[in-house]
Amino acid sequence: MIQYNADAQQLINQTEQFVKKELAGAEGGHDWWHIYRVWKLAKKIAASEKVDLLVVELSALLHDIADSKFHNGDESVGPRKARSYMESVGVPEATIQHVVNIIMHISFKGGHNAGTFHSAEMAVVQDADRLDAIGAIGVARAFNYGGFKNRALYDPGIAPDLYMTKEQYKNSTAPTINHFYEKLLLLKDRMNTATGRQMAMERHAFMETFLEKFYKEWEGES
Repeated sequence: MIQYNADAQQLINQTEQFVKKELAGAEGGHDWWHIYRVWKLAKKIAASEKVDLLVVELSALLHDIADSKFHNGDESVGPRKARSYMESVGVPEATIQHVVNIIMHISFKGGHNAGTFHSAEMAVVQDADRLDAIGAIGVARAFNYGGFKNRALYDPGIAPDLYMTKEQYKNSTAPTINHFYEKLLLLKDRMNTATGRQMAMERHAFMETFLEKFYKEWEGES
């Protein structure tokens, strides 16, 4: 059992307030409510896994504290800010390092890019984060971010690219519909836990139904 110098629930409550303040005014797909949903999903998944719940909750709450998409692509900002916060409230170094590793490796980097850090806790939080990227919420988030970046909804002349490098994926300006093929529809088969896989199936099916209807309406067929 990890020892820390503050009551676990007090630490989680304090972290919740910190994240709410830090993400006030953030883009709608990466705001406090994204964190809230991932946090709730992570706790649900963790209930069926042998994990350190404190690491899971801290990682879920802090995983997008400074998303690189909104910091000129600098992937060090989020882990650095999370570490600074945890140090300031007396979280033990071993826990800090575990949480920072999760934050550094949780993100999807493109169709054929794999992470290099793994833990049971990361598996839980990564599944929760990926679940929030698919289903009805995932559709809403995709188009919200596409609008934020002034991207086209769809362009039949621009095909999805499943083999982008990390830099190409990060800098892509492709239409939002392409994002479904380049990321969202791939996530069902990349879940780590049984609970995550089960939940992903329903959300994946919703996206397939959405896309089928989208293309029919695009061509004026329905």
